[in-house]
Amino acid sequence: MDKQIKLSVSTLNVMNCVDWVMSPECGGIDVFIGTVRNATKGKAVVKLEFEAYEKMAVSELEKIADQASTKWPVQKILIHHRTGVLQIGEIPVIIAVAAAHRDAAFEACHYIIDTLKQTVPIWKKEIFEDGEVWVAAHP
Repeated sequence: MDKQIKLSVSTLNVMNCVDWVMSPECGGIDVFIGTVRNATKGKAVVKLEFEAYEKMAVSELEKIADQASTKWPVQKILIHHRTGVLQIGEIPVIIAVAAAHRDAAFEACHYIIDTLKQTVPIWKKEIFEDGEVWVAAHP
């Protein structure tokens, strides 16, 4: 299984991620794209800020990708996550999984985003017009 794990302050490029996981032996690619929405819990969001404990976050992302590859027959896994300040509509996370069959790609991708939100040391600050709050990067 090939994997590409990246934390970056730069804009994430969806097509570059999809191109990386494309493979002639893979009939299914599942892509999760997380975007910054304009509200949370009924309150208007101005922007988000993401911080990570980089060394541990990358290690945990590697571990999650390895776990997914042992649970499902996947050929390629890509996990890219941004840090820094992101505006409404920007992309903080892209997960792309390629497998011979769609079910494995869907299930692995779902597992990766759910596990990432539970275990990876990435935190987000929601910034509102009247204040801000640090929250874990999961709902």
